[in-house]
Amino acid sequence: MERSFGKKKETRMKKLLKMAGAIALVILGWSLIPNSALGQGDLLNSTVNESIFPLQEKHTHASSIVALPNGDLLTVWFEGSGERKADDVLLMGARKKSGEQGWSAPFLMADTPGIPDCNPVLFLNQSGELFLVWIAVLANEWEHSILRVKRSQDYQKEGAPDWYWQDNIFLKPDSEFAEEVEKKWADLPPTHLGWATYAPTYESLILEASKDSKKRSIGWMTRIKPLMVGNRIILPLYSDGFNFSMMAISEDQGNTWKPSLPLVGKGPIQPALIQKNNGEILAMLRDSGDAPPKIQQSISKDLGQSWTVARKTDFPNTASVELLELQDGRWWMVGNDLYDGRYQLALWISSDEGEHWSPAQYLEFDPTHNGKFSYPALIQDSKGLVHLTYSKHLKEGKTIQYRMLDPNLIH
Repeated sequence: MERSFGKKKETRMKKLLKMAGAIALVILGWSLIPNSALGQGDLLNSTVNESIFPLQEKHTHASSIVALPNGDLLTVWFEGSGERKADDVLLMGARKKSGEQGWSAPFLMADTPGIPDCNPVLFLNQSGELFLVWIAVLANEWEHSILRVKRSQDYQKEGAPDWYWQDNIFLKPDSEFAEEVEKKWADLPPTHLGWATYAPTYESLILEASKDSKKRSIGWMTRIKPLMVGNRIILPLYSDGFNFSMMAISEDQGNTWKPSLPLVGKGPIQPALIQKNNGEILAMLRDSGDAPPKIQQSISKDLGQSWTVARKTDFPNTASVELLELQDGRWWMVGNDLYDGRYQLALWISSDEGEHWSPAQYLEFDPTHNGKFSYPALIQDSKGLVHLTYSKHLKEGKTIQYRMLDPNLIH
């Protein structure tokens, strides 16, 4: 019996990556610890800093937030006894009414009975229609996930939106997908410590899988909000099976979707997108490749259809990263500037479209190194205020944390 792509990848490809990373960490040792972990000064002040709901035992993770036309904020996250292996995982949400203190009691946003629902993303299309896109994890394996979508035009009242449409999003990458993977492998940068021994095996598995129409058609997952460019919606996706990324692109405000070419590299996943003044689109990505983990970067010069091979930047990062272009033209980037753990959450600011970044300023820090602050979601409202949600996991319990920040006070 043929083994599934998911099982093969877990037992072979990811183990190769872990072995390579372990070798590199042993060789480099303490030189991998970023200076920021040794002393970082005061944390950034926020106009509002609150938990959306009290700390709880259930696992809560991967939030998304959207500002509504009436000034309300709507957020969503997944919640349950685990992640892909827990069939009780569903999507919950909460609302913060404009001008009011605190958040509503959580309410149900989506539930595929008996199947884990994860990684929700909220956004408004160009006509102001609300979209909720997420994954249903079939067979309890990330590689078998399918994209799901709900739509609403009635979302500014109390409680959950009234959804008028629910469907799946199916993508069908063609043979050009495999050709792009093979071509981009040749463009990959020199190997890092620990990689060279295992790279040929890893690459052959990926190339073989890319030629399988079934494997390249499923398992694409959401995490970060889409980028709107004119009438185009560019929704960033990633695959735990291929261990790289791809975009879903819509030219008709989310009615239909087509796949981009893959964004290839050694573990570039969960892309966050931002557009430069010259039209190029920059993707900053979580690093799921060889150690040490650093933010990876890729560029598209054709509005998200094709991407340069992803390469590591100088930014340490252990989890998902988020990007936002402010109304004043500055860029904000939020992530975990560490080589291990998620116990501090950093903000970087650029005034020249990512050519240079300010030293990190800190939103969270746990001196015990046991807490986890991760998976940020970042937006700016029409009044110029920035809204941030992220997972806050402490020994006492878990919640989704909300911060409101005035960018005029942060430089």
